[in-house]
Amino acid sequence: MKIRNGGPEDVPDLLALLDGAVAWLAGQGRTGQWGDQPFSTLPARVEHVEKYGREPFLMRLAVDDEGRTVGACVLSEERGQYIPAVDERELYVRNLVTDRTRKGSGIGAALIADALDEARRRGIGLLRVDCYGGNDRKLVGQYRALGFTETESFEVEQPNGVWVGQVLEIRL
Repeated sequence: MKIRNGGPEDVPDLLALLDGAVAWLAGQGRTGQWGDQPFSTLPARVEHVEKYGREPFLMRLAVDDEGRTVGACVLSEERGQYIPAVDERELYVRNLVTDRTRKGSGIGAALIADALDEARRRGIGLLRVDCYGGNDRKLVGQYRALGFTETESFEVEQPNGVWVGQVLEIRL
């Protein structure tokens, strides 16, 4: 596996990874994070993901030996709109997704290690991420296993109820 920069031409691969993650989560009855509809079928989500292929975002892709995209990490020095600000420069993980058929193969850990390297390269001492913090908090636990520490939690009102989020960080 290698990690490379992505761009607008890689958005279909990112959408396919997100669609696979939604199907995997929905198959477990865990629709609180992203619902049960594929990203690629929802125009607002497609438009949102298309932005990840352009500045100010840095899309990093994990690619297997056959050239297939098996993971993606989107980074930015800008946090999401619902996230509490910090008084220092940060690199923010805006999206992290891996091929669910390769669960446990270290793709996510490799992408986070790459994000840490990018933060160091930029002279930034803080890497943050937010994730779904509802239900059993499994996703929060996965980020803790990658070396993140929980900080603030937050809530976002949605048409179908409250979406519970958790911010986590790694200090370099």
